[in-house]
Amino acid sequence: MSINWEVIGWTCVTLAFIMGVIALVLAIISARNVKKRRGELQEVHTDLKIGSQVMFAGGIYGKVVGIEDETVNVEVAKGTVIKISRYAIQSLEN
Repeated sequence: MSINWEVIGWTCVTLAFIMGVIALVLAIISARNVKKRRGELQEVHTDLKIGSQVMFAGGIYGKVVGIEDETVNVEVAKGTVIKISRYAIQSLEN
């Protein structure tokens, strides 16, 4: 009984092609999701105003009390104000 190397070779080529197509589809879907999320975050950063309730990327909630160019002052507890990057804000909680 001999091994048919031609069949094995074409099977490997076929499987590689199918895996390549699947990887391409997953890359396209991932790129669309990243683009959508980037747009949502850009909207959050432009809609930011004093008095907004925000959530940081780490899950901490607070209230915006001051806005500068690249930083935001957020009150996380009564009398506790911290300065953070405006890009650390994940979402607006209204």
